[in-house]
Amino acid sequence: MKHNVLARGFVPRKFYPRGAQFEPALEDEKLYIRRLFIKEHSWNDMGNLERQEQPEAYTIEISKDGYALIRITSALGGLHALETLAQLFFAHSSISSGSYTPYAPLLIRDSPAFEHRGLNLDIARNWISPADVMRTIEAIAASKLNKLHLHATDAQSWPIEILAHPDLAIKGAYSPEQIWRTEDLEAVQLHGAHYGVEVFVEIDLPGHTTSIGNAYPNLITAKDVPWPEYALEPPSGQLRLNSSGIPPFIESLLHDLLTRTSRYSSLFHLGGDELNLNAYLLDPTVKSASHQVLQPLVQAFISHVISVAATHSLTVIMWEEMVLDWNLTLPPNVVIQTWRGNGDDALGTILNKGYKILFGSNAYWYLDCGQGYFVDPDPSNPDSPIKAPYEDYCSPYKNWRHMYAYDPVAGIPQNQRYLIRGGEVHLWGELTDSVNLDGMLWPRVSAAAEVMWSNPGKKPDESTTRRLADMRERLVMKGISAGVVQMEWCLRHSGGCRL
Repeated sequence: MKHNVLARGFVPRKFYPRGAQFEPALEDEKLYIRRLFIKEHSWNDMGNLERQEQPEAYTIEISKDGYALIRITSALGGLHALETLAQLFFAHSSISSGSYTPYAPLLIRDSPAFEHRGLNLDIARNWISPADVMRTIEAIAASKLNKLHLHATDAQSWPIEILAHPDLAIKGAYSPEQIWRTEDLEAVQLHGAHYGVEVFVEIDLPGHTTSIGNAYPNLITAKDVPWPEYALEPPSGQLRLNSSGIPPFIESLLHDLLTRTSRYSSLFHLGGDELNLNAYLLDPTVKSASHQVLQPLVQAFISHVISVAATHSLTVIMWEEMVLDWNLTLPPNVVIQTWRGNGDDALGTILNKGYKILFGSNAYWYLDCGQGYFVDPDPSNPDSPIKAPYEDYCSPYKNWRHMYAYDPVAGIPQNQRYLIRGGEVHLWGELTDSVNLDGMLWPRVSAAAEVMWSNPGKKPDESTTRRLADMRERLVMKGISAGVVQMEWCLRHSGGCRL
């Protein structure tokens, strides 16, 4: 722990006016924390904890005589406590190996507002390496997120190795060098477990599956046709819904994958979003774009996927369309993930059906918004929708204050809030790869993380700015190329940048 605290401290010089004495003088009398005690208790021994997720609760007490005590109810609480303890310390500018805290004596009682606090990271559209994800895990653990949702496959590429179907990655990845081998995925999940982060996988089904067609073209409809009519993004192609080859393919695919991932996670995300009806006009097993014709086929497909996941004792997550657009009948233990910020009361509608939910509106928590379209204007099309100022569909950019102000539970009755498991902040990968990954994520993910840990409904103020700027410096010390939170002059002159 000594190395842990010292290695992550930074000199907080930029938070004070030039020339200010902001750290203890070397000649001052020093009081050292020579020993740290960690005691694990039952929930009842931790005091009055009102928040529902007591297993992650902790207390930290540092007395005026240097006695340090951490109380926890589980190992997860211990990880959070040690992270908080490390963030209480700063490096001293005059001592190469020394650190100090200005906050002792202190008593902290802390626990999360939500059980599921995650980042959804797209690793399919552009190459994101396992090493990049491991670095990201360490950063999200520092922000007290506890879930990493890997959007592992999509229409554009299939980077995940499936031993039962090796051609999926061999033919579906962008190149042989851009494949996550089975040992890579296990290493990432294990790394997450060491940091208290549950890493789970999404295989988006039955849409967003064009890359399967590189290995199994007979399983895909609307492949290799002009995409705008048959998909939201190129290339078009979806799993055939009524083909006899689909059920055995799904079973072998998922049994291979979930046998491995279920060692480290109790979750599986089956996707279920943005299903294009027109694609099934070209499906020889369907030949219809009628919602009435397709609904029972979608129901049968999703039910089959859920049944396979159930054999691995996994909780299934899926996108909101399966309830709101397709009105599927689903088991009560599934979790519905909402995302469309179009003003509809998606959370309320789903809660009224009795399902557990995750929040994360694209109007607030889509990190990729505001980067502009990835689609080029067609010079032969005078009516091309791609025109100045070339904004993407979810513009503008979601700055960290906007993300912090997100209140997904506003208006939700108290008697339904127990169904809200938590939320996720999302980074879709059309314009993100390993090079710009850190800047796209940080420090904005930390703003969302505070919302999920300490409850939504707060407006950002200067104290928020200074907390997030502190976190940004700590992330930089960890090797994360995090973006700037605030101009240095404002940090050095408290109160000087208010309006």
